[in-house]
Amino acid sequence: MNSRTIFYSSVGIIVLLMLGLSSFKRDASFTIQKSKPERPNIVVILADDMGFSDAGCYGGEINTPNIDYLANNGIRYRQFYNTSRCCPTRASLLTGLYNQQAGIGKMTDAENELGYLGHLAENTVTIAEVLKAAGYHTAMSGKWHVSNTLVQKNPKDQLDWLNHQKDFGDFSPLEQYPTSRGFDKFFGTIWGVVDFFDPFSLVSGKTPVKSVPKDYYHTDAISDTAVAYINSWAKTEKPFFLYVAQNAPHWPLQAKPEDIAKYKDTYKLGWDVIREARYRKMIKLGLIDSNITKLSKPVTDRVSWNDNPDKIWDAEAMAVHAAMIDRMDQGIGRIIGALKKTGKLDNTLIIFLSDNGASPENAAAYGPGFDRPSETRAGTPIIYATKKQVLPGAQTTYSSIGRIWANVSNTPYQYAKAESFEGGIHTPMIAYWPKGIKQRGKYSNQIGHVMDFMKTFVELAKTTYPIHYNGKKIKPTPGVSLTPSFNGKENSGHSTLFNEHFGARYARSGNWKLVSLSNDPTWHLYNLAMDNAETNDLAASNPDKVKELETLWKQWAMANQVFPKPGNK
Repeated sequence: MNSRTIFYSSVGIIVLLMLGLSSFKRDASFTIQKSKPERPNIVVILADDMGFSDAGCYGGEINTPNIDYLANNGIRYRQFYNTSRCCPTRASLLTGLYNQQAGIGKMTDAENELGYLGHLAENTVTIAEVLKAAGYHTAMSGKWHVSNTLVQKNPKDQLDWLNHQKDFGDFSPLEQYPTSRGFDKFFGTIWGVVDFFDPFSLVSGKTPVKSVPKDYYHTDAISDTAVAYINSWAKTEKPFFLYVAQNAPHWPLQAKPEDIAKYKDTYKLGWDVIREARYRKMIKLGLIDSNITKLSKPVTDRVSWNDNPDKIWDAEAMAVHAAMIDRMDQGIGRIIGALKKTGKLDNTLIIFLSDNGASPENAAAYGPGFDRPSETRAGTPIIYATKKQVLPGAQTTYSSIGRIWANVSNTPYQYAKAESFEGGIHTPMIAYWPKGIKQRGKYSNQIGHVMDFMKTFVELAKTTYPIHYNGKKIKPTPGVSLTPSFNGKENSGHSTLFNEHFGARYARSGNWKLVSLSNDPTWHLYNLAMDNAETNDLAASNPDKVKELETLWKQWAMANQVFPKPGNK
């Protein structure tokens, strides 16, 4: 066996030992049923900072044959929403609530306010907790990022911790770890940002993983752990819930050389050519209607590709982004293969989506600190390429694709991660289930949201969402079941949807959407039935509609712990 195989085997032993020692307190408010063969297994695969059009089946040129397979044999959703950033989306997905209801209105900093606890609130219940009580195996591999981060007061100590030079113990309060919130097994990172070749905050269950093999790559580890879980359930009749939360393609841009090489010439055509090609492919696929969804204006104040002095670096950056997605897709292929080999594929619902739009951030400008190391474990300095002085891809550099390529990734929409415009919140979403989805290769227009998975999975598991759990009264889920769309039935889904993140807001009622940018309280109004890419602002000509939706947003904000919040207008 090679070093990586031995590593995964040892991690698996730790997980199984922890599973044997764990206990679970069931609550009387659950309907607990014995396992029934007709209940599906459920696998949720969540990409990180992947744009709406990155996958081939959503218009991209990136090689994603396994994601495309799920789409061509399942359902692609045209109107599915996240909450615009990593941890809020994960909180909403896991609990079936708006993220402020779940306790994560901003990030994972601990704040003494209900909507901004920085961790999953005690009066919430996770999908894993509900399904475990209903007789499901539960496991997770990947990025947790819904618990308070324990940061060292001394910045030098923090960097030494990030650089694997010192050990300061737990990465979050242990009661907030995945295995304390319904997951039997967990392998992955507690924090958000990672070095893909040697990640910080890596744990198995609740046990820190002190070192990794030389050939370690985190995307592979997440996928291979998911495969190991599936294989461990090969002979059980109990259904399982598996949450595969990838870090890819979130910055830093780090990928394997052989994957980067596949795209070495792809992006030398430039951002405008790639964006236009994606838009045309989306029309050809039938994903969008060009009469309704125009290609929004590109990022302003950008240099033309021909005049771009950094085009070699920029082409390489997008090649690394593509390589990270390619590697994730390869892992999805192994997950599908394991399900098929164990005879579980036919009755497994696989969900694939992204947590927000592609990131416009300049990761290099942040520099080391908080969750970003200054050097590798071996002591090699990490270059934050603020002047694009070193090509991205290696472990020894931190950088990101930036706002122009993010605009391409989010084709045809405006803006990106953290904003409430469609480019930040409109996610690619695929549902695949051979036994349960008959109309394969179709599109759904149901207006969906990540909070909908709770209600959907509860229905499929033939259980109930609890009123009380562990002595706490649980908030009702505002989610809407997706199961009608599995049967080809037209269901409008949510009649209203809302969001707020660092002042970026929207209210959607029917096809009308009111939205503002995070740095500008000005409201903009769009009719998504006629203008899905938000290119024609109707606010000035429809003041009554602006007032109506603003009132709805304020009512939602007051009811869902968004107000009062200093700094949020």
